Amino acid sequence: MKTKFFRMSWKDKLVLGGGYFLLGLFVLLIIIPLVFVVVGSFMDPNELHSNGISFNISKWSLGGYKRVFENNMIWRGFLNSLIYSTVFAVISVSITLLAAYPLSKKDFVGRRILNIFFIITMFFGGGLVPTYLLVSNLNMIDTIWALVLPGAVNVWNIILVRTYYQSVPKELREASAVDGASEITHFFKILLPVCKPIICVIFLYQFVGMWNSYFDAMIYLDDSNMQPLQLVLRSILIQNTPEPGMVADIQSAAEMAKIAEQLKYATIIISSLPLLIMAPFFQKYFEKGVMVGSVKG
Repeated sequence: MKTKFFRMSWKDKLVLGGGYFLLGLFVLLIIIPLVFVVVGSFMDPNELHSNGISFNISKWSLGGYKRVFENNMIWRGFLNSLIYSTVFAVISVSITLLAAYPLSKKDFVGRRILNIFFIITMFFGGGLVPTYLLVSNLNMIDTIWALVLPGAVNVWNIILVRTYYQSVPKELREASAVDGASEITHFFKILLPVCKPIICVIFLYQFVGMWNSYFDAMIYLDDSNMQPLQLVLRSILIQNTPEPGMVADIQSAAEMAKIAEQLKYATIIISSLPLLIMAPFFQKYFEKGVMVGSVKG
């Protein structure tokens, strides 16, 4: 690598050096806030408020995490988010896989019309008020279905999966047809096992999207016991109002503000744990699932 670098012209070295500089700057922009949040979640709120973050472990405290773990709303919101995200991802992936299969076939009658119909929905939507009225008329307010059904169909994901299907060799279907396999048998027993990478990618997309979502829950859920974790986190981060049980023993308003600052960081870390745990398991599928169908239109 060093020999190759020294053989480059000064223009190439300048472009390469500029690229590495921008890449390093981008990494720093990600790492610095992350380190600040992680360290701030462990520090004593008074020390954090007075001197900022410190890497002196003796000044760290688990008080923020203790208050978060002792709060029932955090645990209830965590469980709600886990249920909502899992159900939403399963429903969305199932619909996407089934919808993309016929669209991937060149001989499917009406394929072009359906493609146009799906693509139109990417540019035009009904809007918030008609959607809310529809959800209300279907008696889905204050139910899990108000969150998981309206956004279950993602046209972009259908296009990705359709392209992935088209990258699978046609000889696979011909071989299964010779063995007497029907379309349903071929789809479930032969095609889906081959498509594990794209299935994992779509599942991760949808799970993360629902896990980070709070707006739909804020609109459709009135029952506080059904609120996802992100709504609880929003009240701490934006409204600066921790749940009463988390600061019940604090009398001074100034002390409450300091504790609230620490709770912000602790709650952010806790809410990110499922995604951090899932990422290594899906990583081996992620790159393959995104890139395999990218060279076929």
